[in-house]
Parts: sequence; C-alpha cells; structure tokens
Amino acid sequence: MTLNVPISTMVMLFPPFTSNLRDCSLGPNHPMKPHRLALTHTLVVSYDLTDHMKVYKPYRASMNDMVTFHSQEYVEFLRDVTPNNVHTFPKEKLLTYNIGEDCPIFDGIYQFCSMYTGASLQAAKYLNNDASIPIILIFCLYEGYRYCYQLVRRVASRQKASGFCYVNDIVIAILELLKYHPRVLYIDIDVHHGDGVQEAFYLTDRVMTVSFHRYGNLFFPGTDLDESDFPLHIGDMYEVGAKAGKYYSINIPLREGIDDEMYINIFRSVINDVVNLYRPTAIVLQCGADSLGCDRLGVFNLSIKGHGACVKMVKELGLPLLVLGGGGYTVRNVARCWAYETAVLLDQENSISVDLPYTPYISFFYPDYKLLPDLTTKVENANTRQYLEALRLTVHDHLKQLVHAPSVQFSDVPPDHLDTFRLEEEEER
Repeated sequence: MTLNVPISTMVMLFPPFTSNLRDCSLGPNHPMKPHRLALTHTLVVSYDLTDHMKVYKPYRASMNDMVTFHSQEYVEFLRDVTPNNVHTFPKEKLLTYNIGEDCPIFDGIYQFCSMYTGASLQAAKYLNNDASIPIILIFCLYEGYRYCYQLVRRVASRQKASGFCYVNDIVIAILELLKYHPRVLYIDIDVHHGDGVQEAFYLTDRVMTVSFHRYGNLFFPGTDLDESDFPLHIGDMYEVGAKAGKYYSINIPLREGIDDEMYINIFRSVINDVVNLYRPTAIVLQCGADSLGCDRLGVFNLSIKGHGACVKMVKELGLPLLVLGGGGYTVRNVARCWAYETAVLLDQENSISVDLPYTPYISFFYPDYKLLPDLTTKVENANTRQYLEALRLTVHDHLKQLVHAPSVQFSDVPPDHLDTFRLEEEEER
C-alpha cells in the first residue's frame, strides 16, 4: 500500500475507539482512567493535527499473536476469566498471574488486550512492509489517544500481569520488527523502569533497551522482594544484561525531582552514544507521561516541553520510529503532553496555540486552560551534576565493551496477516 503523503508529515495512527473500550474500568479508585482517551483525542482534532496524518483502523490480535511472547495458559486465562467467575480459579493461579488490586479483572479484558496488542503489532508490520512510512504513532488506551487506544503493557511479564499491564504488546511489536530489522533500540522515558521489555530481551544483542527512570526507596517496580525479603535491585546502572545480551540493557537510575535541564542533558548524551555505537535500524520510543511534574504517581519535575524535547531528539535521528504512550496519571496533563508531542512529531509544535481550543472537556483544564502549564512541584531535585556525570560515564564505559554492532544472518521471513487485514480494510470502505 503506497500512501501519498509527504514523508516529512507521515504519521500513522490506529483508531480502535469504541464505547466499550472507553468505558472499561479497573475500579473507581484505580489510577488508570480511560476518559483520558476523549480528552487527548479532542485536543488533537481541535488543533487540526489529524489533517497531517493518515488514520487507520486497528487489527485485533489473535491468541496466536499474543503467545509469541506470553504462555498459552496465561492468554487462555485472560480469554476465559470474568469478574463473575474469577473466584472459581485457584488462588495459586491468581497469585501466579499477579491478579489483584493493581491488575484486577474487568469486563471485556481479553477484547481490550486484543485491541491494544493488535494496534502495536499492526504498527510494527507497517514499519516492516512500507519503507515510505518514517513514523508510526500510537498512544495508549488508558493514557491517551481516542484514535489510537493502544494500551502500552510496559511491564507485563511472560506469565503474569504487572504495573496495570496484562499483555506486553511492546515486546510482541519488537519481535515483529526483528523479522526485518537486525537491531532494534527501545527507549523508555516513563518514570517507572521498563522492566518487562528489558527482561524479555535481557539475553540478546538484537535489542538494546534504554530506560530513564526513578530509582530507589522501593519505587515501583523495585518493590519486589526476593526469598530473603531483600529488595531486588531492578533498574540500577549495573543491571546490564547477560550472556549475548551483556551490556545491551542500559539503565539510567534517576533520583526524584529531576528537572528539564538535567534530564535533557543526560538523555542527549546517552542516546547519542547508544546510537553511534549500537547503530539501530529501528527505534521504539515509549513516552510515559508520568515523568511530568505534578503526576499522581510520578516524582519528577519535567515540563511538557522538556518531555517533548526528548521525543524531538529521537525523531531527528531519522530512523524508522514507533512511538508509544505509557504511564501518566494526572489526566489533564497526559492529554496536554501527548497532544503537544503529536505536534512535535508532525513539525507543528510552533503552529498550535498555547491557549487550549474549546472542547466538550475544557473544564478538565481549569483554571488556566493552557497547553503548557507550569508543572513545577515542591519535590526537591535530589540529582546532582556529579551524580549524573557518574551515571553518564558508567554508561559510556559499558557501551565501550561493545566491539561492534551485531550482525544477523537472515532467513526467509514468515508471512504475516497484514495483507489479509488490508484486504478486509478495503472491503469495509
């Protein structure tokens, strides 16, 4: 499929918006709020940003798609469980799958997982199959875009849910990219460590994971305990990978309160080193908005412009790019952030007004009604220049252990279902 859109403005969005996805709920007190969909979507549409994109209906992932990473038993559990029958499953199984307060069972959970996983998988297939598409943008269901509805399962492991996540669609999308790309770089700017993606590729040099996150004081996901009841050091700078993947897991453990200047400086330095030494052929960028100041769960002091500056840096690398949403629990700021970053990816950030357009949800943005409000918090910046320089040098030393970018001998690529999906899409028009 050839898309007659200039490369400079090409962004692909997958719009699985249906009322059942918008209205699904993990509970009244759960920090994930699906109405973020509507807020972000109306901002993007009202700013006329959709005029610069192609918007596509998503594919629904099948069980076969999900078991490319997850176990068959776990996916069958998600398919069969409901709020009404969850009590009939053995408690040991629920504990194994980490079902509980953070990851409860709700109506339509399997369809929900199928939708967001299918969106990520389809995005990867489009990047693999159409070289004219430089950027594919999908923001996540709970955190964002009404026209994307792609729930990023950052931390779901092979056989359990975790961190509000059930199916790890990022891993499944990266596995698809690896059919065509010898080296994929995963960058995570969520305030929480991207442990699920790191774990999946911990033993391989085909994927390099780079995570900038809050570390210490048992901040999630570093709250797990081992058999001796000692905290596991998840996401520290010496968690570097193993075997063939040694030094291909890069962690930037930050302290609370980091501001734009410090964050952007270390981000630029690390990513430039990584790209120069690893030479990725595709990038997956996870844009969790809980690294903004004033987030309900986050403890950083980033502004929307500062967060967007990192997105812009990655875009300007000029590599095939899949952009995903992530965390973000102050609804109005998630919507602002991802609307702004959509504009950044479209080179339209200087063309949109800082005064928010009127939408049915304008009251959510009281009292300033601005796109770029002051998000400075009272959280003291515990990061020092000496600490960040030590981090940078440690990462640089680890990267020097890489002799050269790994090469891969390709075999025949197995067929995928993208062509079939395109035919079905054409028939529906």
